[in-house]
Amino acid sequence: MIKKIALAGFLALSALAAVVATRPDEFRVERSITIAAPPEVVYSLVSDFKGWAAWSPWEALDPNMQKTYVGQPGQPGQRYEWKGNKDVGSGRMTVESVQAPSKIAIKLEFIEPWESSSQTLFSFDPVGEQTKVTWTMSGRNRFVEKAMTLWMDMDKMVGGDFEKGLSKLSEAAQKEHAQRVAEAKKKEAEAAQAAAALKAAEAAATAPTATPIPTAAKAN
Repeated sequence: MIKKIALAGFLALSALAAVVATRPDEFRVERSITIAAPPEVVYSLVSDFKGWAAWSPWEALDPNMQKTYVGQPGQPGQRYEWKGNKDVGSGRMTVESVQAPSKIAIKLEFIEPWESSSQTLFSFDPVGEQTKVTWTMSGRNRFVEKAMTLWMDMDKMVGGDFEKGLSKLSEAAQKEHAQRVAEAKKKEAEAAQAAAALKAAEAAATAPTATPIPTAAKAN
């Protein structure tokens, strides 16, 4: 009896392993949004990891999350490390390449609750005066990840977070763009006032002065 149970268990595990082996070797999650702001503005909020606090869908999951920033913002080698509660786990992101303001390639590594690695790409394409932002994550499925796909779909698991993040990125980018436009107009007005004041001063300096009347002429 025990041998039969063991054999049945072995056959079941073998069958499961065979099914798992047929699962996709790779995964890909992609979401896009069109934002009413120019590419350089949206790009700036993604290229600097400190800017992620304004829009990342995972920031609110752990307000006490420990964060470490290393390297020059917006440059290859820039790294962001985090360690938090069970909802965010721990891991790091490293900028691998940049094409400002059109692309950013990032290596994403999870350490907890399990180790995994994937590639993340942000592209920023101008659409008139707006920007189409595409957020893509891709990677390879090891045996464990393949087994997980039997009851969990990566696109459904992460896609919703991408959508929330892109929506918040849109809000943050439009706010940043409005601030930059307001600051530019203020500087333009100040420059115009300064130019007008200088012109008035130059005009006053070159204006002819009245010739004084001699005393004798006044007496007559």
